[in-house]
Amino acid sequence: MATKYSDHVESKDKQPRTARGLKTKRKLLDAAALEFGEKGFHEASITGITQRAGTALGSFYTYFDSKDELFSALVKDMSARVKTHAGSAMTEWEDALEREKLALKAFMNFAREHKEIYRIIDEAEFVDPESYRSHYEETAARIAERLQEGSAAGDLRDDLEEAHAWAIMGMNVFLGLRYGIWTEDKSAEEVAAIASGILAQGIAAGKN
Repeated sequence: MATKYSDHVESKDKQPRTARGLKTKRKLLDAAALEFGEKGFHEASITGITQRAGTALGSFYTYFDSKDELFSALVKDMSARVKTHAGSAMTEWEDALEREKLALKAFMNFAREHKEIYRIIDEAEFVDPESYRSHYEETAARIAERLQEGSAAGDLRDDLEEAHAWAIMGMNVFLGLRYGIWTEDKSAEEVAAIASGILAQGIAAGKN
């Protein structure tokens, strides 16, 4: 099922005003994900996107002024979809560590279903640096908020700061790349359990 379209930066006169318009724009975003994911930004074409979407070329310009604008909207859309997917998985948890485990597991599953996300986000660093930075800053901010809530609940140390959130995000991103994009030789549950163990115990040898 397609994730509900979220607001982007396009001008207000480009926003869909009907259910049919929302559906068409969703088709274009989904088609763009496949086109950019397969060919990269520079080789992807508006024609290729509309053909994948099964829409007329004119429909593209109803909602986007250019390929660049669509790419920026797509980065924001994919970031919002990751947020929604992870949020839906974190409805019940015993403690803050389990919450982070659920978040990583949800991200792993999303990445496996949408392998194009890594190429699109990586290209955004050069095609749309503002969206690229926003994606990671907003992701880290959500993790930091969860850490603060975990600290307040007594599940986590009380000296956690922004850098801890970025460290966790970095771990999650590369675990997703290794076990979600390159291979799937460990289950999402196994990978999330390993990460959870690192958060809970660290990797230093025990001292007598």
